[in-house]
Amino acid sequence: MKLVQLATAFLLAVAGFGSAQAQSNEDFLTIQLKDGPVVIQLMPDVAPKHVAQIKDLAAKGEYDNVAFHRVIEGFMAQTGDVQFGDMENGFEPGRAGTGGSSLPDIEAEFSNVPFEKGTVGMARSQDPNSANSQFFIMFAEGGFLNGQYTVVGKVVAGMEYVDKIKRGEGGNGEVTDPDRMVKVTVGRN
Repeated sequence: MKLVQLATAFLLAVAGFGSAQAQSNEDFLTIQLKDGPVVIQLMPDVAPKHVAQIKDLAAKGEYDNVAFHRVIEGFMAQTGDVQFGDMENGFEPGRAGTGGSSLPDIEAEFSNVPFEKGTVGMARSQDPNSANSQFFIMFAEGGFLNGQYTVVGKVVAGMEYVDKIKRGEGGNGEVTDPDRMVKVTVGRN
C-alpha cells in the first residue's frame, strides 16, 4: 500500500513539474533575427499588462517582419511598430516609430528593475501611459531610464545576434534599409 502511495505521489510531482515547465515556457518570447534566435524572458510579475499585450501581438503574428527602425550604437535597438514598420505589408519608413497597434495604449508599470545590457523596455511618447506595441533592447547599461520606462523582460539567449543589428545613421538612430524581426513567437522556440 505504501509503495502505491509513493508511486502516486511521485507521478503527481512529475506531472506538476511538467505543467509548471509548460506554463513557464509562456513567459518567453523568441525573436528570429537574420543572424539567429533571441530568447527574451518576459516579466509578467513586473509588468503584467505590457507582457500580456506583447504576447497577444506575437501570438497573432503582428511582430513578424517588423523593422528595427531606430538603432543607436551603445544605447538600444527599437522595434515593434506593427502599424508602419511591417516590412512586408505597409512599410512606411518615414512613419515607422510613430505607430502602434489596434490594441489600446497601456498604463505605465514602472519598477525598480534596472536597465542593463539585454533589458527589454517599452517605448512610449512623452506621456508615460502611451506604450502600445513598440519596445527596445538595450545594448548597454542605461540607468537614466530607470523608473521612467516599463521593463518587460531580459534577453537570456542570443544577445550576440542583437549586437549585430544594423545601426542607424541619423541623429535619432533612424535606419536606412533596416534589419527586422523575421518571426516572433511566444515560448522558447
